[in-house]
Parts: sequence; structure tokens; C-alpha cells
Amino acid sequence: MTVRVRFAPSPTGMLHIGNARAALINWLFAKKHKGVFMLRQDDTDLERSEERFAKAIIEDLAWLGLTHQEFAKQSDRFDQYKQAMQRLIDAGRLYPCYESAEELDFKRKRQLTKGQPPIYDRAALDLTSEQKTDFEKQGLKPHWRFKLEPGVIAWDDLVRGHVEFHGERLSDPVLVREDGAYLYTITSVVDDLDFKITHILRGEDHVTNTAVQIQLFAALNNGKPVDIQFGHTTLLMDADGKGLSKRLGSLSLAQMRENGIEPMAINSLIARLGTSLPVEPVLDLETLAENFNLSTFSRTPPRFDEQELALLNHKLFHIMPYEMVKDRLKNIDATIWEVIRNNLQTLKDVEAFETICHGEIKGTIAAEDKDYIKTALELLPPAPWSADTWSLWTNALKEKTGRKGRDLYKPLRQTLTAMDHGPEMKDLLPIIGYERVKKRLG
Repeated sequence: MTVRVRFAPSPTGMLHIGNARAALINWLFAKKHKGVFMLRQDDTDLERSEERFAKAIIEDLAWLGLTHQEFAKQSDRFDQYKQAMQRLIDAGRLYPCYESAEELDFKRKRQLTKGQPPIYDRAALDLTSEQKTDFEKQGLKPHWRFKLEPGVIAWDDLVRGHVEFHGERLSDPVLVREDGAYLYTITSVVDDLDFKITHILRGEDHVTNTAVQIQLFAALNNGKPVDIQFGHTTLLMDADGKGLSKRLGSLSLAQMRENGIEPMAINSLIARLGTSLPVEPVLDLETLAENFNLSTFSRTPPRFDEQELALLNHKLFHIMPYEMVKDRLKNIDATIWEVIRNNLQTLKDVEAFETICHGEIKGTIAAEDKDYIKTALELLPPAPWSADTWSLWTNALKEKTGRKGRDLYKPLRQTLTAMDHGPEMKDLLPIIGYERVKKRLG
């Protein structure tokens, strides 16, 4: 059996870090098992779905490296949903209901007042043909509910273990609205059947959906259970323990990309959040896939912290070889990259080091350091320079001026780099070169 999974976002907003985690889990699972990763756009909500979001989803996933082998749009498949709807009607599993939203809300409140579970009372099943005709004459359009069968609905969840529901304790779900719009519950099942999905990996907010859909799968499969495995992971919380929203701009993938976050920093973090594996920078998805295992996922909701992501982004540069990044650099060669990479928060920081190494800068010289810098110029060693030049120079300055520690080193760094911190000066000095150092000291 070939493993087939799908990521099915709705193009009604920008992808955020929680969406990315769901996509990555599916991608890594498929990669680990040499399977197929499918991207399906759940765009049946024609009013809220937008082409700009559809394009952004594809761009964001490509940026993360989560390539798909198959693609589908639900808006192209309305005929399939219509056929499935008719099959359920013919089998007596889909029935029309005429209650308004206000009437249903009143029923739920009355049930809660009586201490009863707020599930649909199936009053529509008792309607006569004459009553239905009368509703139609009044201009009422029905919504359609799937009739759940009583009994245990169980599955062995790949993350949560054994899960059970009872059909008689669940409310018959609406599959088709009054306006004829097909809802997620039916479109997802039809697609998963048609595209032969073998594993459905999604957030724990879909657990009840799964119980309903297991019966729906069977109803659309000639009454036979479908051999699909389910796994429900806990949802990401933000740093304060609140849920993430796909419209929360600061956590959108597009904003993170704009802020200079590396895609593999994101992948490295969200692949391990909520698992027993350590969070550490990893350079490629293949390595993450090798160690991926759903059994490592915890039932405790993990928290996503932007500061942790920023730190991981910084650490990623520590292990990133020049060959991996050279096409994104202008005037930085392998030697300079080795010197500066440990000091990068994002790749945007490279620009400042380009200026330090090749450009014109004017460092700050405190009044009390002016004579010291003048002496430094006088004692500047002649070219050519090596990694030993810095220590030779500062030792001579120490002997001449009596300075030591910060008083010895900091004024030199500020004058030569206009920074208070940065790469080791012994490595940076030969790159800046004799002529630029001389000019900056003067």
C-alpha cells in the first residue's frame, strides 16, 4: 500500500504557523513512508475564498519546501458532491430539514435548560410529504442532515490511542446548507475516497468530525468500512497559551518570511514542538523525516514562542555551509561567511557586514579615546596581515598605553566596525584590510 496523505487548507486567509505544522506533519509522514503528499484547496466557500489566498498558500508551502505530488480544488468537484448527496438520499441516510437557525437555537437552549445534550431531535424525519410540500410552497429551502446510526464508533488513533464515540449521542450533521452549499464534512469524505487517501493527519479539533465521517465513509462505500487511519495532534498555542488564528498577521508565514526567518528554522521548530524529540536546528527536510514518528507526539498542547523561533533562526546560521547560502549573498565569499555567520540573526544582517568588510563607515570615537586611536594608528602593523595581527597590535597598544580589557578592545571595534560587538576581530581585521583600517583610524 502506498501511503497517501493530504493537506487541505481553505483559501480564506494567510497560512499561519499552526497551518504550517499541520502541513509539515503530513509531508514528513509521506516522506518517511515514501508516500504521496497531496495539496487540496478546500474552497467550496465561494464567498470567503479568494484567489490571492490560494496563490499565497502555494507560495508559502513552496517556500517551506513542502512540495506536493498531487493537487486538487474542491470548487472543481461540485458534480462529485452532488452525486454523493443523491446516493445518500437514495440510501435513506440524508434527509431534508426546514427549521430556521432561530428555531434550532431555541431547541438547543431548551435542551440545555432541561439538562439534555444539545443534539438535533430529528423532528424532520416525522414530516409528511404534504408538510414538506407546504414548506416548499412557502419558499423554504431545506438543509440536509446525515442520519447517524446508533452504536459504538471506534478507531485506534495514531496519536491519541483508542477513541470511542456513540452514534446516538452525536447530532446528525448538516452536510448541505439551504443555499445548496456543500459543507466540509461531506466534501472532505468524498475527496478522501476519490483520491484514495490512506492516512488523515489533522488537529484534535477534528476528533468529533472523524467519528461522524467514519459512518459517512462507510455510507458512501456501499456500507463497508474504509481502511483509513487517523491521527489527531494537539493544536499549537501561542506563547500566552491562547489559540492561533490564521488571520493573526504576526504569525503568518508571509510575515515571517518578510522578517527574515529561514524556512528551515520554522520547519525545525514545528516538527519537534509537542514531541519528545529535542528542538534543534536542522538544515534539510530529509533529516527531519528520518526521525519523524507520530508516537513521539504528546497530548499536551505545545506553545509556539516567536523568541524561540528567532533563537533557532540564529543557531541555524551556525551550521549552514556557504554552498547552501551563496546564491543569496552579493559580496560575501566563503571566508567572510565563516567569520560572520555566528553573528547573524537573519540574513538581512549580512548587509551591515558587507559594509564593514568592503564599504565606507565612520565609527564613533569618544573624546577620551581620541589620543588612544591616534596611538593605534601609529602602531598599526604593516601588511600583509594574518589571524595573528590583531593580538600583535593590541599587545603593542597594551604595552604603550597601559590599557587592558574593554578599554583596550572596545574603542578599536567601535572605530573599525561602528559596532559594540560582532565577529572575532582577529578574523575580521585581515578581511577589512590595511588600507580601510588605516582610513577608519584616521
